[in-house]
Amino acid sequence: MRRAVQSICVGLIVGIVILMFVSRGGALGHDWRTASRESVGLAPDPATTPEALVQVYGARAWGWRGYFGIHTWIAVKPAGARAYTIYELVGWRLRWGDSALVIREGAPDGRWFGNAPELLAEKRGNGVEALIERIDKAARDYPYAGEYTVWPGPNSNTFTAYVARAVPELEVDLPPTAIGKDYLGDRLIATAPSGSGFQLSLFGLLGVLASGVEGVEVNVLGLSFGVDPFSPALKLPIIGRLGAGR
Repeated sequence: MRRAVQSICVGLIVGIVILMFVSRGGALGHDWRTASRESVGLAPDPATTPEALVQVYGARAWGWRGYFGIHTWIAVKPAGARAYTIYELVGWRLRWGDSALVIREGAPDGRWFGNAPELLAEKRGNGVEALIERIDKAARDYPYAGEYTVWPGPNSNTFTAYVARAVPELEVDLPPTAIGKDYLGDRLIATAPSGSGFQLSLFGLLGVLASGVEGVEVNVLGLSFGVDPFSPALKLPIIGRLGAGR
Protein backbone atom coordinates (compact mmCIF):
# COMPACT_ATOMS: atom_id res chain seq x y z
CA MET A 1 0.00 0.00 0.00
CA ARG A 2 2.82 2.36 0.93
CA ARG A 3 4.60 1.74 -2.37
CA ALA A 4 1.38 2.27 -4.28
CA VAL A 5 0.86 5.65 -2.64
CA GLN A 6 4.47 6.60 -3.33
CA SER A 7 4.07 5.61 -6.97
CA ILE A 8 0.95 7.73 -7.31
CA CYS A 9 2.72 10.75 -5.80
CA VAL A 10 5.68 10.33 -8.14
CA GLY A 11 3.28 10.06 -11.06
CA LEU A 12 1.57 13.28 -10.03
CA ILE A 13 4.87 15.16 -9.81
CA VAL A 14 6.06 13.86 -13.18
CA GLY A 15 2.71 14.71 -14.74
CA ILE A 16 2.83 18.28 -13.43
CA VAL A 17 6.33 18.78 -14.79
CA ILE A 18 5.27 17.46 -18.19
CA LEU A 19 2.25 19.72 -18.26
CA MET A 20 4.33 22.73 -17.36
CA PHE A 21 6.73 22.07 -20.22
CA VAL A 22 4.04 21.53 -22.84
CA SER A 23 1.95 24.43 -21.48
CA ARG A 24 -1.27 22.49 -21.20
CA GLY A 25 -2.20 23.81 -17.78
CA GLY A 26 -3.86 27.09 -16.80
CA ALA A 27 -1.98 30.32 -17.35
CA LEU A 28 -0.93 31.12 -13.83
CA GLY A 29 0.57 34.46 -14.74
CA HIS A 30 -2.54 35.90 -16.39
CA ASP A 31 -5.58 37.71 -15.05
CA TRP A 32 -8.80 35.70 -15.38
CA ARG A 33 -10.70 38.92 -16.08
CA THR A 34 -8.78 39.47 -19.31
CA ALA A 35 -8.30 35.83 -20.33
CA SER A 36 -9.71 34.95 -23.75
CA ARG A 37 -13.18 33.42 -24.09
CA GLU A 38 -13.10 33.55 -27.90
CA SER A 39 -14.39 30.74 -30.13
CA VAL A 40 -11.75 28.39 -31.51
CA GLY A 41 -13.80 27.36 -34.55
CA LEU A 42 -14.82 23.82 -33.59
CA ALA A 43 -18.59 24.46 -33.62
CA PRO A 44 -20.54 24.75 -36.89
CA ASP A 45 -21.99 28.18 -37.61
CA PRO A 46 -25.67 28.03 -36.59
CA ALA A 47 -26.53 30.45 -39.39
CA THR A 48 -25.49 27.86 -41.98
CA THR A 49 -26.24 24.66 -40.03
CA PRO A 50 -30.02 24.11 -39.87
CA GLU A 51 -29.89 20.62 -38.33
CA ALA A 52 -30.20 19.96 -34.59
CA LEU A 53 -26.84 19.58 -32.85
CA VAL A 54 -25.43 18.59 -29.44
CA GLN A 55 -21.78 18.99 -28.49
CA VAL A 56 -19.89 18.23 -25.28
CA TYR A 57 -16.66 20.12 -24.57
CA GLY A 58 -13.86 20.08 -22.04
CA ALA A 59 -11.01 22.53 -21.44
CA ARG A 60 -8.27 22.80 -18.86
CA ALA A 61 -9.49 24.57 -15.74
CA TRP A 62 -8.32 28.06 -14.81
CA GLY A 63 -5.09 28.55 -12.87
CA TRP A 64 -3.33 25.80 -10.97
CA ARG A 65 -6.38 23.55 -11.22
CA GLY A 66 -5.66 23.25 -14.93
CA TYR A 67 -2.60 21.14 -14.21
CA PHE A 68 -4.86 18.47 -12.73
CA GLY A 69 -8.21 18.68 -14.44
CA ILE A 70 -10.68 20.10 -16.89
CA HIS A 71 -13.97 21.97 -16.87
CA THR A 72 -16.73 20.45 -19.05
CA TRP A 73 -19.96 21.76 -20.52
CA ILE A 74 -22.75 20.86 -22.95
CA ALA A 75 -23.96 22.93 -25.90
CA VAL A 76 -27.18 22.35 -27.86
CA LYS A 77 -28.77 23.88 -30.95
CA PRO A 78 -32.31 22.87 -31.92
CA ALA A 79 -33.11 22.59 -35.61
CA GLY A 80 -33.31 26.04 -37.19
CA ALA A 81 -32.01 27.81 -34.08
CA ARG A 82 -29.70 30.78 -34.71
CA ALA A 83 -27.73 30.36 -31.49
CA TYR A 84 -26.36 27.68 -29.18
CA THR A 85 -27.54 27.16 -25.61
CA ILE A 86 -24.82 26.20 -23.15
CA TYR A 87 -25.34 24.19 -19.95
CA GLU A 88 -22.61 24.21 -17.32
CA LEU A 89 -21.87 24.49 -13.63
CA VAL A 90 -19.82 27.47 -12.45
CA GLY A 91 -18.83 27.22 -8.80
CA TRP A 92 -18.18 30.89 -8.07
CA ARG A 93 -21.80 31.76 -8.83
CA LEU A 94 -22.60 30.42 -5.37
CA ARG A 95 -20.94 33.52 -3.90
CA TRP A 96 -23.91 35.57 -5.09
CA GLY A 97 -26.74 33.06 -5.39
CA ASP A 98 -28.04 29.66 -4.40
CA SER A 99 -27.36 27.86 -7.70
CA ALA A 100 -24.19 27.21 -9.70
CA LEU A 101 -26.18 26.08 -12.74
CA VAL A 102 -25.73 28.29 -15.81
CA ILE A 103 -27.96 28.10 -18.89
CA ARG A 104 -27.04 30.74 -21.45
CA GLU A 105 -26.65 31.48 -25.13
CA GLY A 106 -23.12 31.87 -26.46
CA ALA A 107 -20.21 30.38 -28.38
CA PRO A 108 -20.13 26.68 -27.52
CA ASP A 109 -16.45 26.35 -28.39
CA GLY A 110 -15.15 29.39 -26.54
CA ARG A 111 -11.90 29.20 -24.64
CA TRP A 112 -12.25 28.54 -20.92
CA PHE A 113 -10.33 31.56 -19.60
CA GLY A 114 -7.61 31.18 -22.20
CA ASN A 115 -7.57 27.39 -22.46
CA ALA A 116 -8.71 25.88 -25.77
CA PRO A 117 -11.57 23.37 -25.55
CA GLU A 118 -11.63 19.83 -26.90
CA LEU A 119 -14.74 18.31 -28.48
CA LEU A 120 -15.61 15.23 -26.42
CA ALA A 121 -18.86 14.15 -28.09
CA GLU A 122 -21.24 15.24 -30.82
CA LYS A 123 -24.68 14.23 -32.10
CA ARG A 124 -26.53 15.84 -34.98
CA GLY A 125 -29.48 15.29 -37.29
CA ASN A 126 -32.47 13.00 -36.85
CA GLY A 127 -33.56 12.30 -33.29
CA VAL A 128 -31.37 14.98 -31.75
CA GLU A 129 -34.33 17.29 -30.98
CA ALA A 130 -35.59 14.70 -28.49
CA LEU A 131 -32.13 14.44 -26.94
CA ILE A 132 -32.02 18.22 -26.49
CA GLU A 133 -35.30 18.13 -24.57
CA ARG A 134 -33.96 15.42 -22.28
CA ILE A 135 -30.69 17.31 -21.77
CA ASP A 136 -32.61 20.40 -20.71
CA LYS A 137 -34.73 18.42 -18.24
CA ALA A 138 -31.73 16.57 -16.77
CA ALA A 139 -29.78 19.82 -16.37
CA ARG A 140 -32.65 21.49 -14.53
CA ASP A 141 -33.11 18.39 -12.33
CA TYR A 142 -29.41 18.25 -11.35
CA PRO A 143 -29.49 17.62 -7.58
CA TYR A 144 -26.24 19.39 -6.57
CA ALA A 145 -26.77 22.82 -8.16
CA GLY A 146 -26.52 24.42 -4.71
CA GLU A 147 -23.06 23.05 -3.89
CA TYR A 148 -19.64 22.91 -5.50
CA THR A 149 -16.46 21.16 -4.40
CA VAL A 150 -13.41 21.05 -6.67
CA TRP A 151 -12.31 17.66 -5.28
CA PRO A 152 -13.75 15.05 -5.31
CA GLY A 153 -17.04 16.69 -6.33
CA PRO A 154 -19.76 17.61 -6.91
CA ASN A 155 -18.43 20.04 -9.51
CA SER A 156 -18.82 20.92 -13.21
CA ASN A 157 -17.77 17.43 -14.29
CA THR A 158 -20.25 15.84 -11.89
CA PHE A 159 -22.92 17.90 -13.65
CA THR A 160 -21.86 16.82 -17.15
CA ALA A 161 -21.70 13.17 -16.07
CA TYR A 162 -25.17 13.45 -14.50
CA VAL A 163 -26.65 14.73 -17.75
CA ALA A 164 -24.71 12.17 -19.81
CA ARG A 165 -26.09 9.34 -17.68
CA ALA A 166 -29.61 10.65 -18.30
CA VAL A 167 -28.98 10.79 -22.07
CA PRO A 168 -26.80 7.74 -22.83
CA GLU A 169 -27.27 8.22 -26.57
CA LEU A 170 -24.60 10.94 -26.34
CA GLU A 171 -21.98 8.26 -25.58
CA VAL A 172 -19.82 10.76 -23.73
CA ASP A 173 -16.41 9.41 -22.73
CA LEU A 174 -15.27 11.92 -20.14
CA PRO A 175 -11.46 11.81 -19.84
CA PRO A 176 -9.65 10.93 -16.60
CA THR A 177 -8.88 14.63 -16.16
CA ALA A 178 -12.60 15.27 -15.61
CA ILE A 179 -12.20 15.01 -11.84
CA GLY A 180 -15.63 14.77 -10.22
CA LYS A 181 -17.25 12.69 -12.95
CA ASP A 182 -17.31 9.67 -10.63
CA TYR A 183 -19.03 11.45 -7.74
CA LEU A 184 -22.39 9.79 -6.99
CA GLY A 185 -23.31 11.46 -3.73
CA ASP A 186 -24.64 8.92 -1.27
CA ARG A 187 -25.20 6.31 -3.97
CA LEU A 188 -22.76 3.45 -4.38
CA ILE A 189 -23.85 1.97 -7.71
CA ALA A 190 -24.82 3.62 -11.00
CA THR A 191 -24.21 3.37 -14.70
CA ALA A 192 -20.85 4.73 -15.87
CA PRO A 193 -20.80 8.46 -16.71
CA SER A 194 -21.53 7.57 -20.35
CA GLY A 195 -24.84 6.09 -19.23
CA SER A 196 -23.75 2.56 -20.17
CA GLY A 197 -22.12 -0.26 -18.27
CA PHE A 198 -21.80 0.03 -14.50
CA GLN A 199 -19.93 1.95 -11.83
CA LEU A 200 -19.13 1.47 -8.18
CA SER A 201 -18.01 4.64 -6.41
CA LEU A 202 -17.52 5.69 -2.80
CA PHE A 203 -18.08 9.47 -2.71
CA GLY A 204 -15.97 9.85 -5.84
CA LEU A 205 -12.84 8.83 -3.90
CA LEU A 206 -12.60 5.12 -4.61
CA GLY A 207 -14.25 3.01 -7.25
CA VAL A 208 -14.28 1.13 -10.54
CA LEU A 209 -16.27 1.29 -13.76
CA ALA A 210 -16.61 -0.69 -16.96
CA SER A 211 -18.57 0.05 -20.12
CA GLY A 212 -18.49 -0.25 -23.87
CA VAL A 213 -17.79 3.49 -24.10
CA GLU A 214 -15.20 4.18 -21.38
CA GLY A 215 -13.54 0.78 -21.23
CA VAL A 216 -12.26 -0.02 -17.71
CA GLU A 217 -11.28 2.59 -15.14
CA VAL A 218 -10.16 2.54 -11.51
CA ASN A 219 -10.61 5.60 -9.31
CA VAL A 220 -8.14 6.16 -6.46
CA LEU A 221 -8.62 9.30 -4.36
CA GLY A 222 -10.53 10.92 -7.21
CA LEU A 223 -7.83 10.17 -9.80
CA SER A 224 -8.78 7.87 -12.68
CA PHE A 225 -6.57 5.24 -14.29
CA GLY A 226 -7.93 3.23 -17.18
CA VAL A 227 -7.68 1.31 -20.42
CA ASP A 228 -9.91 1.68 -23.46
CA PRO A 229 -9.65 -1.57 -25.47
CA PHE A 230 -12.16 -0.43 -28.09
CA SER A 231 -10.19 2.59 -29.33
CA PRO A 232 -6.87 1.48 -27.81
CA ALA A 233 -5.66 4.04 -25.29
CA LEU A 234 -4.37 4.49 -21.77
CA LYS A 235 -6.18 6.89 -19.44
CA LEU A 236 -4.00 8.63 -16.89
CA PRO A 237 -4.53 11.33 -14.24
CA ILE A 238 -3.22 14.81 -15.11
CA ILE A 239 -2.03 13.70 -18.58
CA GLY A 240 -5.37 12.45 -19.92
CA ARG A 241 -5.91 10.03 -22.77
CA LEU A 242 -2.86 8.52 -24.52
CA GLY A 243 -3.67 6.66 -27.73
CA ALA A 244 -6.40 6.60 -30.34
CA GLY A 245 -9.26 9.07 -30.01
CA ARG A 246 -12.82 7.81 -29.92
